[in-house]
Amino acid sequence: MAQTACEEKSNEITAIPEALKLVNCKGAIITIDAMGCQKAIANQIVEQGGDYVLALKGNHEKLHHAVKEYVDAQLDDDFKSIPARRHMTEETGHGREERRIYVQMPLPKEIVSQHEWTGLKTIGVAMLTTVKNKKTTSDVRYFISSLTMGVKEFARSVRGHWAIENSCHWILDMVFREDESRIRQEWIRESFAWLNKFTLSLLKQHPAKQSIAMKRRRCAWNEDFLWEVLTNSVA
Repeated sequence: MAQTACEEKSNEITAIPEALKLVNCKGAIITIDAMGCQKAIANQIVEQGGDYVLALKGNHEKLHHAVKEYVDAQLDDDFKSIPARRHMTEETGHGREERRIYVQMPLPKEIVSQHEWTGLKTIGVAMLTTVKNKKTTSDVRYFISSLTMGVKEFARSVRGHWAIENSCHWILDMVFREDESRIRQEWIRESFAWLNKFTLSLLKQHPAKQSIAMKRRRCAWNEDFLWEVLTNSVA
């Protein structure tokens, strides 16, 4: 929908506010990795009429520690002493079993610096357990959010965010080979990044049940298939 190139010797923190200006945030839920968990960014999202779900890690050490400590304390009685909401999903595929447990709870008064985060209303935790080849791994992630209580909406937001990594970023790296690009001129790099995302969107919209890599090959082999992808029409 929009993209902004990071300036040289800079990072995503400066690019995210510029990218947000290019999209209509009204009524939308904006999800961002821990690097984008910034007070100014949260404030901008709310001012533009949106809500945020921001991943929380050590870049906000006190807040991260306070949220983690609070959640850990509630685990002692399985969240029965607070008005928490829980949602669980189980999936099997690609040789692995996955269980995801999402817990959302109102922002506790004892959380430090809460008044500095515009619109902050809830905190949440996502717990993932994966079993593959009889080996079990687990991951726990913490979030702050301007969403009101509604755990299924929180779960969809978190899951949708990480789906982007698999359905967009990973494909751009592995299929389109963006990380191997030798383009050095900044404006050309930015243009090709936009073209790759636009192409990926067109390929995803075509109903053929094939991988993105195979659809790309078919576009090169068959002009009729290429036309179907470009015009979003199937004979």
